Amino acid sequence: MTKHYETVFILTPVLSEDQTKETAKKFKKLLVDLGAKVSHEEFWGLKKLAYPIQKKSTGFYHLFEYTTESITLVNELEVAFKRDERVMRYLTVSLDKHAIEYAEKRRQKAKGGEGVVTERKPKKEKA
Repeated sequence: MTKHYETVFILTPVLSEDQTKETAKKFKKLLVDLGAKVSHEEFWGLKKLAYPIQKKSTGFYHLFEYTTESITLVNELEVAFKRDERVMRYLTVSLDKHAIEYAEKRRQKAKGGEGVVTERKPKKEKA
């Protein structure tokens, strides 16, 4: 049975933007080589971390959405993350039908279509 997954990983900020994209390509190739079908990929850029990791306060965020029938694929991907010193943190979640629907709406909104509001701007107070 095909399962949907989403993996977000944070790369160290000491890398250049080209190095981060090269690292992301490496992990995408690994996913494809292991038999996953990558359905969506997002590079979120350099973001501030909620708390310091390895004495760093920022990191490059990257997201993959993919499907696979292999049970061991996620384990193999996470072992690759652990072995790569450029990866500070990672998180993989299995998506249920509601999460898949939400992700699709989020992508449509990013393209300019109608979708889910993921971020609200605070209302300006009248003086």
